[in-house]
Amino acid sequence: MRHPRHAIRSRCTVRTVATTLLSLVPALSPAQPPPPVEVGLVGPWRVQVVARLPDGPREAALDVPPADTVTVVDERHAPLVEFNPNGPPWRKGQPLAGVRAEECSVKGAVDPESVVVRDAAGDGGRVLVRGRDYEADLDWGSFGRLPDGGIAAAGPVFVSYRYSPRRLDSIVLGVDGKISLRPGRPHVVTCEPPPLADGETRLANVFIPGRIAALEPDCLYPILETEYPEPPRPDPSVAESLLPATMRRLRSGAPLKVLAWGDSVTTYGRWQNMFVDRLRERFPAARIELVTEAWGGRNTGSYLAEPPGSEHNYQEKVLDRRPDLIVSEFVNDAGLSPEQVEQRYGRLLADFRGIGAEWIILTPHYVMPSWMKLESQREIDDDPRPYVQGVREFGRRHGVAVADASLRYGRLWRRGIPYQTLMENDINHPNVFGHSLFADSLLALFP
Repeated sequence: MRHPRHAIRSRCTVRTVATTLLSLVPALSPAQPPPPVEVGLVGPWRVQVVARLPDGPREAALDVPPADTVTVVDERHAPLVEFNPNGPPWRKGQPLAGVRAEECSVKGAVDPESVVVRDAAGDGGRVLVRGRDYEADLDWGSFGRLPDGGIAAAGPVFVSYRYSPRRLDSIVLGVDGKISLRPGRPHVVTCEPPPLADGETRLANVFIPGRIAALEPDCLYPILETEYPEPPRPDPSVAESLLPATMRRLRSGAPLKVLAWGDSVTTYGRWQNMFVDRLRERFPAARIELVTEAWGGRNTGSYLAEPPGSEHNYQEKVLDRRPDLIVSEFVNDAGLSPEQVEQRYGRLLADFRGIGAEWIILTPHYVMPSWMKLESQREIDDDPRPYVQGVREFGRRHGVAVADASLRYGRLWRRGIPYQTLMENDINHPNVFGHSLFADSLLALFP
């Protein structure tokens, strides 16, 4: 039996999702800020670059390698799940391994014309028929057997196909003053820009979002800033003004119980551990106990609706734990209107104050562009979701601390980062660097 073969026309191999949890910060923060740069298209795969350097402009015309193509032969699936036409788009069938992301698959990566499914490996296998033996959602790269088709419930099938991973190339100013293009390493989901050598400056990134016929203007990301522009901190700080009991405990060494409350993003335990670790560094006397209560795929309304005794009952799992500080993260609340935020969060605030707890609300990260009605991942500083505006207004109106992670996600394009390259599931689950933006926004509240 032959094993699946992946052949890629590129300079390197494609890594699995599990190996791409590295922070992008070192790769994107050169010692000196980049000079003003202009990047434009002068051909399907050619860009013109003009960098305004102190000693005069430098220009270069650079050829960008087209999207990489991976060929997969005889990928074995046994058993093959039954296709569910009523399931969510990313989970109607079994993902093809090449385009598998965390918990789902990557949209638009598979060449639908290339998919061939056989009942045995090799050219001698019988070609199975879509619509009779199996069904597929090739936009999302998944397929499944049909109950009355020719695929046995436990029997293997072998699928061959082509797909294109993503790539984030960089336009680099070398120590010799020359401008060149440095290809990034392709990855189906969380592609990263290539590393810099000492003395080099990243001028721009070129995003190859998978299977495209030519570059588009939205593929070009001039580096406008190398880090988030932290606003001046008020004196007193937000925490000193709105979280006085928390500040007293941090400074005195009295016990501080922090409850991280959220949805699937919080289940990972990343942002809250980063936040608490940094608090301990900033306040060496602090004695912090971190508790996490999270429920994937749910929102605050789900908690409020759970009956007593259930695994995620709001009274028992949030209020009865008597935290001193509650930090809430609910991207799944993002469908709420400002009026609904006022109503629901008003109830939560009354409950929290009733048990003597203080509250920080995290605004959510950016998610799949179509969910946010975004046509581009550039020039998106302002979060279009009414929920985010509602949270900001709620915080101002009621004196509740808001850690505005949304602002940091909205400016990633200025750092040359298409924010969706941070989503491990290609939808709404940030990688380690994405979680660090939550921790950054939380620490910004504290003196």
